[in-house]
Amino acid sequence: MVAVLDATPRVHLSQEASLEAAFYLAKRRTLVIRRATGDRIVALVEIVSPSNKHNRDEIESFVDKVLAALRQGIHVLVIDPFPPTRHDPQGIHGLMWEELGEPPFDLPADRRLTMVSYCAKSPIMAYVEPTRVRLALTERPMFLTKTQYIRMPLEATYMQAWAGVPQRWRSVVEG
Repeated sequence: MVAVLDATPRVHLSQEASLEAAFYLAKRRTLVIRRATGDRIVALVEIVSPSNKHNRDEIESFVDKVLAALRQGIHVLVIDPFPPTRHDPQGIHGLMWEELGEPPFDLPADRRLTMVSYCAKSPIMAYVEPTRVRLALTERPMFLTKTQYIRMPLEATYMQAWAGVPQRWRSVVEG
């Protein structure tokens, strides 16, 4: 017999995450692209959020997730709109490149944000675009196969989304 209980479980210790951690976890974003036949995942778009850079464990978890996808043949576009932290001094891509056993990646001093298209072929190929705030977002390749990709119109997409933001919130963001 299975019983469904509606009471606090009796355990040695109960802990609740901080509101800040819950807020960051809710902000994670992933877009999945699947093959029409068979519904197989072929690509992911990962937009790095503050939760991904919240601490060393979160960054490592993010890097592990992206590398696991690549090793399974899933192509990944990583958009990292946040500056490096002490946990990722050369950005998320720097950590990923290091995990792949490659020579260190150095971000340019004047472009500390990155957009990286990873092609899941052997060896893994990274198409890196360092950027900065107030610089137009360039189109990025989103690989669907090892040789074929589509161009992701990031600036046009962002501008279209921004056009839908109510003026009240635009004022808050723009100051």
